[in-house]
Amino acid sequence: MSQPFDLLILSNGPGEVATWVRPVVKTIRQRFGTLPRISVVLSPCSNGTGKEAAIARSFPEVDRVQDAKDFFPFLLFGKTKEHWQWFDQGLVLFLGGDQFFPLVIGKRLGFKTFIYAEWDARWWRFIDGFGVMNEKVLAKVPPRYHHKFTVVGDLMVDIDSKAESTSSTATTIGLLPGSKAMKLSQGLPLSLAIAEQLRLAKPDIQFLLPVAPTLTLQNLAKFADPGYNPVVSLVNGQTAQLKHINEKPVLETPTGLQVKLITDFPAHDFLRDCSLCVTTIGANTAELGALGIPMIVLLPTQKIDAMKAWDGIPGLIAKIPFVGTLFLRWFNSRLAKQIEKKQSFFAWPNIWANRKIIPELLGDLTAEYVADIMLDFLDHPEKLAAIQSELHHLRGSRGAAKKLTEAIAKLMNLP
Repeated sequence: MSQPFDLLILSNGPGEVATWVRPVVKTIRQRFGTLPRISVVLSPCSNGTGKEAAIARSFPEVDRVQDAKDFFPFLLFGKTKEHWQWFDQGLVLFLGGDQFFPLVIGKRLGFKTFIYAEWDARWWRFIDGFGVMNEKVLAKVPPRYHHKFTVVGDLMVDIDSKAESTSSTATTIGLLPGSKAMKLSQGLPLSLAIAEQLRLAKPDIQFLLPVAPTLTLQNLAKFADPGYNPVVSLVNGQTAQLKHINEKPVLETPTGLQVKLITDFPAHDFLRDCSLCVTTIGANTAELGALGIPMIVLLPTQKIDAMKAWDGIPGLIAKIPFVGTLFLRWFNSRLAKQIEKKQSFFAWPNIWANRKIIPELLGDLTAEYVADIMLDFLDHPEKLAAIQSELHHLRGSRGAAKKLTEAIAKLMNLP
């Protein structure tokens, strides 16, 4: 095929757009030049920020983008909001959402279909091609369909263009307290208190905090204000105010400690500079793991309602009135015992490995306790190096986007 064709990418949440779409469109454009017209169609996502379309439009390789709010008319009737026209030939590439979507859309447009599958591949009878993260995904597929599959690796490993950190010799700690109010109410004041403890031991240490695209700087700062957030005192947390130093936003505590606020999204280039991060559970642990950045994962339980912001079934049950509170008390007690016995994990790297690679701390956590653990890691860099090595081994080497692109070229009969 030497004539122009459409590459329609289906994606959904901020993580998929930033960590899957971005490396793929870069590699596609490098491989095929201007031959494909690249369109990104977003579907609704429970973790959506409303800014996914703007992020996709910021990629210079992408020609056109449709927002998630306009997805279902396109799925049901094949009409985009801007009445896009299509070439006679094309490919629907799945990079997030429901794997049923490319099947429907591909049939309607008469395009071939290709799915990137991280954990499970579906509809292998009807989809034309698959790129999977590892052999474990392929092992779940009947052998007679294996000819459709290529093991390409982990796209998340390709998310950052820098091979090495660009930081100075100063130690930098990343604070990732979450993006939802329930997590931030505990996570931000506790993280700031941890930072204070670390600075007492290491005065030259630096701190940064990537700001979620769903948050304004002002809304973030509210969670460090005891007048707005009563949980500050409950977790013995630190207060802070939003300031601008040399036109750069920071959170400054009463002692003068400054935490740089990173508004770039994704913040991977800045996180690369971190020796260690302290984070809550969720997608942050997956991205840090893909970047090979050591982390301490916090599950504070001083405010039991914060567990309603957890991912998965526990978070859903926790939202049920009355029943949720009783469930959380039982769940919290049981979970503490399971974590102590290393039978349950919440951080994605530990879930992937089914063993403890990074520390998960659950309970009525104090800043002093967490800081002591972090200082032990900082004072023993060989421990951080061991975690980093395990994370890199777990997620694999770079190059998944290139392998996926070559699989697409083969499917589309491109030279």
